[in-house]
Amino acid sequence: MIELLRANALTRLADRDPNATPGFDGDKAAGQEALAAGVSHLGNLQERLFAASTAGERRRVLLVLQGMDSAGKGGIVRHVVGSVDPQGVHLATFKKPTEKELSHHFLWRIERELPPVGRIGVFDRSHYEDVLIGRVRELAPAAEIEQRYDDIVEFERRLVRTGISVVKVMLHISPDEQKARLTERLERPDKHWKYTTNDIAERMLWDDYERAYELAIQRTSTDEAPWHVVPGNRKWYARLAVQALLTDALERIDPQWPSATYDVDEQKERLAAT
Repeated sequence: MIELLRANALTRLADRDPNATPGFDGDKAAGQEALAAGVSHLGNLQERLFAASTAGERRRVLLVLQGMDSAGKGGIVRHVVGSVDPQGVHLATFKKPTEKELSHHFLWRIERELPPVGRIGVFDRSHYEDVLIGRVRELAPAAEIEQRYDDIVEFERRLVRTGISVVKVMLHISPDEQKARLTERLERPDKHWKYTTNDIAERMLWDDYERAYELAIQRTSTDEAPWHVVPGNRKWYARLAVQALLTDALERIDPQWPSATYDVDEQKERLAAT
């Protein structure tokens, strides 16, 4: 599954079917069952990562979630990341930059939200907004946007060198699926809070955003921090795929339980005597 989802400098989104389920031939019920079955293992790996940090382990994981409005980022956070101990998770959501943030390099606010050692960091939107909406809405000169791709590549390489495993996910949905999800938000009072009147304006720029995503993926998918294009029309599959990507990143780290810094047998005897 992971290799099928991986992107590179030649990736074209038009060649990726948002309805597909690469690497998984089961139906929704089977996918949900597989997701539930993977919770315990992912939770164990996350706890081992956190425990290892108490003994000096510096490794951590950063999950970068990107996608068009209603692509399912929130669902990933709830149903995948939410299945592990919240103490081991650092979640950051990047909105429109503040005046203070705009006075710094665009990566300044990103640096401040990197996960502490032993944690899984989650970026619900990220530094890529600066080459996505920044490009589509022409919020910066074209030459600056071009420079940002190089800045991002070097930034992520530095993260990897310092022990951060970077997992980048683009949730790829179709225009029709987005329309159905936005319609549901308008029809259900419990989802009105998720809808903004700007959603339609952004939707009208679909082709521009898709091209911006394609360029970002092509320019910044590296061996150290590759992109993964996850078909998002089937929410159950997208969640299963991201769980697999997180599990793989943690298995590669293979965090170990720290050894006791005391004499275990002695402590057993002391405890038995109380």
